[in-house]
Amino acid sequence: MQKKIHIKKGDSVIVITGESKGQKGRILEVDRDKNRAIVEGVNLVSKHTKPNTKAPQGGILKKEAPVHLSNLMLIDPTTGKPTRVGKKLNDNNKLVRYSKKSGEEIK
Repeated sequence: MQKKIHIKKGDSVIVITGESKGQKGRILEVDRDKNRAIVEGVNLVSKHTKPNTKAPQGGILKKEAPVHLSNLMLIDPTTGKPTRVGKKLNDNNKLVRYSKKSGEEIK
């Protein structure tokens, strides 16, 4: 059984605590097993690489590291502010996510 999570790939989120607090970005990947997500431009770490076909020079590359889901909060598409996420049935009896702050459905 898969864990229920409040964000998914493509969502805009803000980091609410930790070293990257206040940074905004788009979700690139979600790891449901480890409860972590990779956010574009957030939690950058330096990775030392040998020369290879991808990086002919080698050297130090900046790469996003995973952030725990509890440290992320979805950004409300209408207001642009952080919001909690709820789930409800819409008119077509389909379960959808909605913003607790504005009440709008999240696409």
